Amino acid sequence: MKSEEIKNLFAQFEAAAVEIEGVECWSARELQGLLGYNKWENFEKVIQKAKNACTTAGEEVNNHFPDVRKMVPIGSGAEKEINDILLTRYACYLVAQNGDARKEEIAFAQNYFAVQTRRAELVEQRLLEYKRIIAREKLSQTEKQLSGILYERGIDSQGFAIIRSKGDQALFRLNTQRLKKKMRIPDNRPVADFLPTISIKAKDLAAEMTGLNVQSKNLNGQGNIEKEHIDNNIAVRNMLTQRGIVPENLPAAEDVKKLQRKLEADEKQVLKQTQVKKGRKK
Repeated sequence: MKSEEIKNLFAQFEAAAVEIEGVECWSARELQGLLGYNKWENFEKVIQKAKNACTTAGEEVNNHFPDVRKMVPIGSGAEKEINDILLTRYACYLVAQNGDARKEEIAFAQNYFAVQTRRAELVEQRLLEYKRIIAREKLSQTEKQLSGILYERGIDSQGFAIIRSKGDQALFRLNTQRLKKKMRIPDNRPVADFLPTISIKAKDLAAEMTGLNVQSKNLNGQGNIEKEHIDNNIAVRNMLTQRGIVPENLPAAEDVKKLQRKLEADEKQVLKQTQVKKGRKK
């Protein structure tokens, strides 16, 4: 396929896209022509295969292939109503994957939608990574605040470390050393840097509860505060396990410090590219 043909197809696919309630979609009737299918009956068979693939992937078909009705001209200013299907970008990708690969239009669409779908997946993954970093920062802030509250009650940094460790043992049913070994966490690194987001948030919630109750109940003494923190972690653990989530059985996540460096590097690269583009425009 020549470069000019690719540019032409790209423009056609982009022009056919519409946004409905914030979701980018294509009309199946329009996509039929773009993909080189003359008969709707033949294209419907491809759509059905795509729907089956959607179901196999665990996605809700109605979210990606909603049925609609549309008016089309039939001559002399008259119109008639016909069946149509709105296709999300993911649906279009599945349709292209199940189309006749001998058609140049299908070959183009397979790559066009694959790239765009992959881009969406990358954005989604980046958002998940960002949320995990934010959750880790929030936990650090909560533990810093809790440490300050306990310091006012005569608990030093060593005492706070013991209380936090006892809380982790109540949440994960493993002491820090065994938890690090199970999750293959380096000895010199905090457990929280390798926990999945939900476990980070569980620790944060328990710490928030401890800080609140230490003040509201006016608790003093390491023994009383330690018991409070253990009880709060047990309560959070029970909430998770009742929903089928066992904290110690969740796999370790990527080092949050490494994620931070990666996101910061991405941001610097984007900034650098933006500056280069601005320089070219001058």
